[in-house]
Amino acid sequence: MAPHKIFLKPKKEESLLRFHPWVFSGAVASDVQGIVEGEVVEVCAANGQFLGVGHYQIGSILVRILSFKPVEIDLSFWKESIRRAYNMRLALGLDTVAAATGNGHLNNTYRLVHGEGDNLPGLIIDIYAQTAVIQAHSVGMHLARKTIAQALSEVCANISRIFYKSEGTLPYKAELGEENEYLYGSDDQLPHTSVENGLTFKVDWLKGQKTGFFIDQRDNRSLLMRYARGRDVLNMFCYTGGFSVYALRGGARIVHSVDSSAKAMALTDENVALNFPDDQRHKSFTDDAFKFMENIKDRYDLIILDPPAFAKHKNVLRNALQGYRKLNALAFKQIRSGGIIFTFSCSQIVSRENFRLTVFTAAAMSGRRVRILNQMSQPADHPVNIYHPEGEYLKGLVLEVE
Repeated sequence: MAPHKIFLKPKKEESLLRFHPWVFSGAVASDVQGIVEGEVVEVCAANGQFLGVGHYQIGSILVRILSFKPVEIDLSFWKESIRRAYNMRLALGLDTVAAATGNGHLNNTYRLVHGEGDNLPGLIIDIYAQTAVIQAHSVGMHLARKTIAQALSEVCANISRIFYKSEGTLPYKAELGEENEYLYGSDDQLPHTSVENGLTFKVDWLKGQKTGFFIDQRDNRSLLMRYARGRDVLNMFCYTGGFSVYALRGGARIVHSVDSSAKAMALTDENVALNFPDDQRHKSFTDDAFKFMENIKDRYDLIILDPPAFAKHKNVLRNALQGYRKLNALAFKQIRSGGIIFTFSCSQIVSRENFRLTVFTAAAMSGRRVRILNQMSQPADHPVNIYHPEGEYLKGLVLEVE
């Protein structure tokens, strides 16, 4: 059966002709009744010109474009799309088990598919050694999950199991009622660990946040390692302790990890023990971040501020910026002279300019002189489609406080 066609209003095709992958409901002229959410549809200009093919969904974003060419969205399409993404990761040396080139350290932890950045809006695939974790952010990707898993297993021969983890990411109004599950392989004797730049981490893809590990900070963790030698390090919102482990490898004098989640702290301790057993330099604290930072005085000279997204919707942007300002002001006021702050925002709606201005305001409130040493972003396996700048979500600064 031929896919349904959706026609746009006159002069509403310009963004698609510039390869923006979203079709907004306000641009659509035709009646969409009878189209099932998640269905593959064709998008046409008012004059009937083909513009693209993609997944239909209910909401302000009506269609997410999968191809700007008239192709069939079948197993061959998924295999070719995943193969293209995989070859780019191999070229980057991110899978040193399979890649011909490497970066000097064993690495089998990386993002294979990053939604719009890999021209597959609504789909995330993360690789942890022999395990792939698929996450769908649209009904269309959810409905295609088994075909995607088949394509993935055929393209990446070293994958032994594929876990589907979309219980918390699918549109809640769709009422799909699906649970997380293995689409390929099972939770057998294979370890729940993977290696990032020669360091071993336990990954909880079953119940952990996101797909189990924040892969997007890999390059920034490596940068932190270069600053850590001889310093007293505080890792706030540590989650699974990635920055803490890198700081220890970098030669930090002490490393203190803080998170409000006892489960996260237990996983941090486990990851530290996997890499630095019985290392007395590390201590963990289960506490509220703002409360903990109120009385640290000049105890630390390297502080990492990597909070969860303070803002996921525009209507809470102002409160989010206030949160970032308060958090950074606490660090500026109490860090030792000559100290280093790694500060981040992973909120997509917080622009790079807004974040920098917020940090500037916090620095001014502290009355201390501050220099920017590095500006950070997401790594190459989290690419940003140049026609979809909304995909740039992670921003960070390395600051020296005099």
